[in-house]
Amino acid sequence: MTVATTALAAQPQRLTMRPVIRGTQYAVVSMKPEATQAAERILRAGGNAFDAAVAGQAVLAIVDMHNNGVGSDAVLLVYDAKTGKVVSINAEGTAPKLATIEWYKANQGGKLPVDDTLLAGTVPGVVDAWYILLDRWGTMTFAEVLAPAIEIAERGFPLSESVAHAMAKTEKLRKYPSTVKVLFPDGREPQAGQVWRNPQLARTLRRLVEAERAAAGQGRRAALKAARDRFYKGDIAREMARFSEENGGLFRYEDFAEYTAKIEEPVFVDYRGYRVHKNPSATQAPTELFILNLLEGYDLKALKLNSAEYLHISAEAAKLAFADRDKYLGDMDFITIPYKGLLSKEYARERRKLIDENRASPELRPGVPEKFAGMEPLERPLDYTIAEESNHEGDTSYIAVVDKDRNVVSFTPSLHMAFGTGVFMGELGFSFNCRGDYFSLVPGTANALAPGKRPRSTLQSSLVTKDGKPVMALGSPGGDDQCLRTMQTFLNIVEFGMDVQQAIEAPRWTSRAFPSSPFPHVVCPNDLGLEDRIPQEVRDALSAKGHKARVEGPWSIGSNGAIVIDPETGVLSAGADPRVDAYALAW
Repeated sequence: MTVATTALAAQPQRLTMRPVIRGTQYAVVSMKPEATQAAERILRAGGNAFDAAVAGQAVLAIVDMHNNGVGSDAVLLVYDAKTGKVVSINAEGTAPKLATIEWYKANQGGKLPVDDTLLAGTVPGVVDAWYILLDRWGTMTFAEVLAPAIEIAERGFPLSESVAHAMAKTEKLRKYPSTVKVLFPDGREPQAGQVWRNPQLARTLRRLVEAERAAAGQGRRAALKAARDRFYKGDIAREMARFSEENGGLFRYEDFAEYTAKIEEPVFVDYRGYRVHKNPSATQAPTELFILNLLEGYDLKALKLNSAEYLHISAEAAKLAFADRDKYLGDMDFITIPYKGLLSKEYARERRKLIDENRASPELRPGVPEKFAGMEPLERPLDYTIAEESNHEGDTSYIAVVDKDRNVVSFTPSLHMAFGTGVFMGELGFSFNCRGDYFSLVPGTANALAPGKRPRSTLQSSLVTKDGKPVMALGSPGGDDQCLRTMQTFLNIVEFGMDVQQAIEAPRWTSRAFPSSPFPHVVCPNDLGLEDRIPQEVRDALSAKGHKARVEGPWSIGSNGAIVIDPETGVLSAGADPRVDAYALAW
């Protein structure tokens, strides 16, 4: 053994709960092992990342059913290796045409139902996202990519502890006969390890495949569209509309028939040589970019990871960024977003002056980015309430895939809260997302309810490039906390030199010091949550600065998954969060 290797062997190794999963051909990470395996199955069969992402999420919709499903909304970022471009897919759901502020004031006392009833729902977007992935970039058919999901829905799968617990403890589910029929067919409380089936959903997925096969003579593209249209314009859409009308919902056939997911240009900022891409419309995703622009003005390495100074600066930057989120971000089909100003380094320099390095601010302070975009100031009210407690969490899922050609898909599907609306749609085997409870009923706000509008969701992920090539795909469920989770993973890698698994497992922080996305949009001033692996002396120092530091469990803040691509060697490194059931595979 040489002196060099002896010295290396003597260095302490930074251990992780799980290993980094490495490969050279492909990598997959998702929130459930079955979904990761389904995506790998497609890759091994010759499919690409886009095919595999559809297969993986379709299975995720079953095995992680309280967090996402066929009724999900979604946002996606993809890297197309052929063109060298990052593309955003906006599969957020739209509000029904009958949903107006006036209707809710007249019929609901001016309140939105939170994560319950069809009145909280939006049109499912995830099936159209499947279609876009397969039609624009994929190589396989719906029959091929949905085969694993159909198989697992028909044959069943053993429930995990998390899914069984969600089924048993989500009280709203037992109110709806259509839901009870699917989730509790034998009337018993579900148990971990119990084999659970969803034959209704299997039949729904088979109907998509039947439509595709019937149109196969017209070519692959026409066949894919036939499957998609059966969901949004055919008998499935009519069943959803009929069930909605019969059960107090505002959805009608036209809401499904006129729905389309959208392909958009992502927004981005450059940070220390990395370009971080985000979805631009109807999402909080750009908030992370605002925070990164603010933090770029500090020497984070010198502050040291999870020191009181580092956490204070990070939390104060997040407050400023989320204040801008609430004033400026929403559905770009309905509002103007002054991105030229919001994403500018000049605006960040001005905003950074508001951060007092010694004192936490309890105020919600949006800026005036318009003056950095050559625009007149936008007059927009804010809609929030102040309280000591709030739920900023949410129920979402995630899957990322990188293939041999270095196509990348970063896919965040969601029901928003456990089982979405809680109402399974007739005999179709799935519930809608309940993202409609994110809207504001205050006219003029960026996120004000309007027919056909997409709510500004918490859904987001990151796709990072360097010199035009993809180097990271990152995502994490977690409601309003999603941006903070992906940001911490990114900074742990870029600023503190961690590998992907170390970056995911490092102790984390969160905040509720900005408006929660669900109605009634609660702010908990100066709230700061810390995993208790962050030392007591750090918590005390933060409290001295004015933060209301609360202690969370040692492994409680995060549901992260990420894939890192080494630009020099091409090696893929995938990481999965031990806080949840996430799993990674690579070859």
